[in-house]
Amino acid sequence: MTAFPLPPGSTLGILGGGQLGRMLSQAASRLGFNVVILDPEENSPAGRVSQGQIVAAYDNPTALGVLGQTCAAVTFEFENVPAASVARLAEGGAVVSPGPQALAVAQDRVEEKTFLNGVGATTVDFAPVDSLDDLLAGLERLGAPALLKTRRDGYDGKGQVWVRSAKMAADAWHAVGERPAILEARADFTRELSVIAARGRDGKIAVYPLGENIHKGGVLKTTVAPAAVDAKTEKRARAIAKAILEGLDYVGVLGVELFDIPGKDGVDGTLLVNEIAPRVHNTGHWTQDGCVCDQFEQHIRAIAGWPLGPTAAHARVEMTNLLGEEIDQWSKLAGKADTRLHLYGKAEARPGRKMGHVNRVKPLD
Repeated sequence: MTAFPLPPGSTLGILGGGQLGRMLSQAASRLGFNVVILDPEENSPAGRVSQGQIVAAYDNPTALGVLGQTCAAVTFEFENVPAASVARLAEGGAVVSPGPQALAVAQDRVEEKTFLNGVGATTVDFAPVDSLDDLLAGLERLGAPALLKTRRDGYDGKGQVWVRSAKMAADAWHAVGERPAILEARADFTRELSVIAARGRDGKIAVYPLGENIHKGGVLKTTVAPAAVDAKTEKRARAIAKAILEGLDYVGVLGVELFDIPGKDGVDGTLLVNEIAPRVHNTGHWTQDGCVCDQFEQHIRAIAGWPLGPTAAHARVEMTNLLGEEIDQWSKLAGKADTRLHLYGKAEARPGRKMGHVNRVKPLD
């Protein structure tokens, strides 16, 4: 049985070899841990900065067995790893964090919203959709326009389509592949905020200041943090994060995307949860240069059973994703005194692909 806290020199496993796995591995290395990556892509970005990589599919039983036997604790960099793989690791005695409940909730948008409302983290109204008839009934109840999303998979704007009238229903249903889906009511929000929070093995919780997010083409482009929010909004976001972390008996870092709904006619505004991510999150990259303990180190601390680090901001940061050929600006960006450049080591700069990010650092007001 694994004893926590894990001492330096222990080996951690990460399912996923992309940029999040890479930055997690780098953080783990700073704390004296060894890291083994499991990813089907040979010479992955995370694998190149780790002690080793197992090149295999995420559901390969032999690879999972080796990972579980090699590592004192295992985590994952994205929520679309097969739930059966996490279950197999746990059955073999590996400690996987976050646990299977968090993964199951995050992998199904209907389950996610049902859970969130159950712990008091309110969302937009929604309807499960398993047929065209379900979609038409959902539009009648929720009104149009409404957003149709696949229940599983889909990220960065993929697997979703706006349905602006009942006449568009058949085309929209076809556009999502006639797969199990969710219809979400339109949210009249002024901006999207996000909160990055962590829970340790001892149940203690640490929450970072909120970030304000700007998307372009369904993909996050910029996060500015700490966001300009009042104390009431900050308090509500922290309460939401705490409720989710405790409701999932969570260990690790969690990202929560929020819709900021303005008040009117004397009624206070509110925050609605858009979605959660059971992992380190793109909107938390600002913490790398704005906080003493960034989200990647925080996640490693949590899964290793270490005390959580401080979350106060010591700088204001504007994080901008570098998508596709924007990576070619690296030389110009590297020459700016207020800019920290974080590149992911990906070989091919496809349109819309996240190749890196820059943190522009400014003093706190």
